[in-house]
Amino acid sequence: MPKVKTSRVQYPEGWELIEPTLRELQAKMREAENDPHDGKRKCETLWPIFKIAHQKSRYVFDLYHRRKEISKELYEFCLDQGYADRNLIAKWKKPGYERLCCLRCIQPRDHNFATTCVCRVPKQLREEKVIECVHCGCKGCASGD
Repeated sequence: MPKVKTSRVQYPEGWELIEPTLRELQAKMREAENDPHDGKRKCETLWPIFKIAHQKSRYVFDLYHRRKEISKELYEFCLDQGYADRNLIAKWKKPGYERLCCLRCIQPRDHNFATTCVCRVPKQLREEKVIECVHCGCKGCASGD
């Protein structure tokens, strides 16, 4: 009889410190996915999901890069297991993208005239003072606000 392989994940040292927060954010994500979307536009139903995904990624990013409270091994584990978005964090490391809300806001193919999202315009340069991103619901993620 062949051996049955089980996929048992080996958690790195320090996981027990960040696990409750990540589990709580996972529960919020499940709630947001199951929320009824009656009366909302199609794009508005995804806004809470984008917001929670941003919170999870920002939490892991801050713990490793800003506060230096977790090890590189734990940081890589979180990225590999999908607790944080590797591509979004890579953008946060670049100047001008420190407060980026989601990757769709900087993709020219998703916007008119092959530009970026209106939330990327600094507040002092906007004609309209109150705006909302169509893709993620952000009210402005440009640095230099």
